[in-house]
Amino acid sequence: MKKLLVFILLLPACFVSWSQKGLPSLTILTQGNKISLRGLSVVNDNVVWVSGSNGTVGRSTNGGKDWRWLKVKGFEKTDFRDIEAFDGSTAIIMGVGEPAYILRTVDGGDTWKVVYENKAKGMFLDAMEFWNRDAGIVIGDPTNGKFFIARTFDGGNTWKEIPDQYKPVADSGEACFAASGTNIRALSNDEAVFVTGGLTSHIFIRDQKISLPMIHGKETTGPNSIAVWDRYHKKGGDKLVIVGGDFSADTSSLKNCFYSNDRGKTWKASKTPPKGYHSCVEFLAKKQLVTCGLTGVDYTFDGGNTWIPISSESFHVVRIAKFGTTVYLAGTNGKIGKLVYSGKVRK
Repeated sequence: MKKLLVFILLLPACFVSWSQKGLPSLTILTQGNKISLRGLSVVNDNVVWVSGSNGTVGRSTNGGKDWRWLKVKGFEKTDFRDIEAFDGSTAIIMGVGEPAYILRTVDGGDTWKVVYENKAKGMFLDAMEFWNRDAGIVIGDPTNGKFFIARTFDGGNTWKEIPDQYKPVADSGEACFAASGTNIRALSNDEAVFVTGGLTSHIFIRDQKISLPMIHGKETTGPNSIAVWDRYHKKGGDKLVIVGGDFSADTSSLKNCFYSNDRGKTWKASKTPPKGYHSCVEFLAKKQLVTCGLTGVDYTFDGGNTWIPISSESFHVVRIAKFGTTVYLAGTNGKIGKLVYSGKVRK
C-alpha cells in the first residue's frame, strides 16, 4: 500500500449555512469511462475539474451538464490523484510516482507544463492543497523516515522541498492514504495539520504529534480524510472531523469516524458512524457534513455524531464549491455526482 499523509491546509472557501427540510439526494451526472477519479476541485457552482487514472482530466464549465475529457499527452499511464483548479482555464494536477510529477495548465487543459519532477526511488506524492491562488503545498510518502513536503509561492509555477529538519518524522509502519486529495486542509490562515494511519495513527498540529483513536494496526487502516470548520476564526478552526476505516474490510464501521471540538486535543467517536470504510469528508455548514466511500454516501446534521446513509453509490471524493454552494462527488468508472437539497440553501 502506498503511504499517504493527511495535511490540513488553507483552502479558499465560502461559508454556507443550510436550512434542512429533508435529507440531500444524489444525482449521477456521468459515468462509464473506466477511469478512477480521486482528484476533484470545485471552483464555483459551474466550474468543476476532476483527475484520475490513465492520465485523465475532466472539466465542466456549466455545472456538470457537459464534460470535456482529455488524456495528458506523454502522461497516459500516470495516475493524477489530486487536482487544484483556480478558474475555467487554470489548474494544477499531481501525478503520484514513480517518478512524481506536478503539471500546470493555463488554457483549460489544451497544454500542460511540467512544473515539478522527482525521479527519486520510492517517491510517491500523496496530495496537494493551496492556501490561496499563490501559496500551496504538496506532501508525499516518508523518505528516510520523514514525510516529503514541498511548497510553492507563485501559483504552482515552481516548487521547493522544505529543509529536512522541518519535515515531520514518521513512525515505523506509519502511513497515510492518497484516496481523495483531502488529506490536506487548513487549520488557520498560517497553520497546517495532517493525519496518518497504518500501524499507528496520529494528527500533526505544528510541533504536536497527537495519537488518534481511529482503527489502526494494519497497512490498510487509518484516517483517509480530515475536514476543518472555520479556519478564518482568529484562532483557526477548532472543529475537526476524520473518516477512514479499513479499506480491506470496507463494510466495517469499526472506529471509522471521530470528531473533535477542541482542535484535536480530545476526540469522540460517532454514536452512529458512516456505513463502512469512507475516504472523504467535507463540511457543508457548522454541523452539517457529507462523507463518501466504497459503500456509499452519508450525511450528518449534528457535527458528526449521527450519520444517515443517503445513497449506496460508491465515490472516492466529495467537495463543496470554493465560491458557491454546489457539492460534487467523483469515483470509479468515471462516475461524477451532484448533491441535491430539498431544503433552502443560503450563504
